[in-house]
Amino acid sequence: MNTANTSFMILSSILVLFMTPGLAFFYGGLVSKRNVVNTMLSVFIMTGVAIVLWVMVGYSLSFEGNIGGVIGTLSNFFMNGVKLGALTATKIPTGIFSIFEMMFAIITPALFVGAVVGRIKFNFLLVFLILWSILIYYPMVHLVWSPNGLLAGLGTLDFAGGTVVHINAGITAFVLSAFLGKRIHYGDIPHTHYNLPWVLLGATILWIGWYGFNAGSALGVDNIAAQATITTTMSTGTAMVTWMILDMVISGKPTLVGVCTGTLCGLVGITPACGFVTIAGSFWIGMFSTFASYFFVNYLKDRIGVDDALDAFGCHGVSGIVGSIFTGLFATKAVNPIVAHNGLFYGGGFHQLGVQIIATLATIIFVSIAAAIIIKVMSLVMPMRVDRKEEELGLDQGEHGEEADYTVQMSDDLNEYRSDLNLYSKEFRGQMAQLQHPKAPHE
Repeated sequence: MNTANTSFMILSSILVLFMTPGLAFFYGGLVSKRNVVNTMLSVFIMTGVAIVLWVMVGYSLSFEGNIGGVIGTLSNFFMNGVKLGALTATKIPTGIFSIFEMMFAIITPALFVGAVVGRIKFNFLLVFLILWSILIYYPMVHLVWSPNGLLAGLGTLDFAGGTVVHINAGITAFVLSAFLGKRIHYGDIPHTHYNLPWVLLGATILWIGWYGFNAGSALGVDNIAAQATITTTMSTGTAMVTWMILDMVISGKPTLVGVCTGTLCGLVGITPACGFVTIAGSFWIGMFSTFASYFFVNYLKDRIGVDDALDAFGCHGVSGIVGSIFTGLFATKAVNPIVAHNGLFYGGGFHQLGVQIIATLATIIFVSIAAAIIIKVMSLVMPMRVDRKEEELGLDQGEHGEEADYTVQMSDDLNEYRSDLNLYSKEFRGQMAQLQHPKAPHE
């Protein structure tokens, strides 16, 4: 066992796990006050469900056996027969490799929650997660990251999850939004974010965790991991500034939500390419991913008419597509010798670009059809959307009976307020006691 590589992979796994609560804060800060608990719970519960699913069937269907290059087998149900101590090519235990891949299985379905907040039934979402993981996510992992996968055999370059994670989650978000329909007051009432500091906190946690996501995908401490760290940083910084400049030029004001969204676009865009491209390549990927997502979110989304509440498709889907295709432009053997054909801009011709386009289109088609079938079948046996009354009330109360804030509202009647202070005087010792007998300003 290589101690350095193993320690690095344990740390990377922890960082990727850290991303899921970070995403909960990011989405929780963006939604309205009535749906904070529902949104954060819908993201965080993916952790437990995905862990159990991965151990039961996920690892086996993803990496053990092979059926037509599309999916593995159930020969290692509950990881029975898997030699957890066996070493991989980078001398890390198979058990640690499995844990690292498990973290991807957690964060990926959590991403599409942002598209459907405020109107999908929690029970429907849970069942959909299970079926989606088995029928869509595990096959995508096998197709791209298993040596036996069809897209892997085609020569697809996806270092850390452009197709498997972001396009997959983004397309799922789009399909779910289309089937759900628009929110009842969509476009009528200006949206109020619950907590902008949470949005910044969530975006920061995601950025930190993304180093485990991208650099960790090298599966060891080497020059490729270092390159992925550098390109991830460059793309993200470029995307952040790009979105801010677009906001300033087009709308006249920079916004915190915009900067955080741009940050996420840069992280998403570089994910498939981070271990294959130069720093210059990461700059262009970060910029063009953000351009594409910005114009989709601000101009195309309303014309299409699909209500993706927190722009899960606009960010993950669109930037993921750009990043996946641009890998065919900027990949180079000079960065990673595993690259069989240089990208178009590095003298390799159209071969790798063509492969990336085929893999991207295959992912979009497969996920769209499979997600639509799952939704249609599930809709026959259980309702997908909450009723109008519950949507008006908010899913925090309607689905969970909880609220994000339990602050007692102060009365406008000062005498009533003072009577409460008298009644509970022991609880208002110290400085608060001065409220009963406020001093004059000159005192």
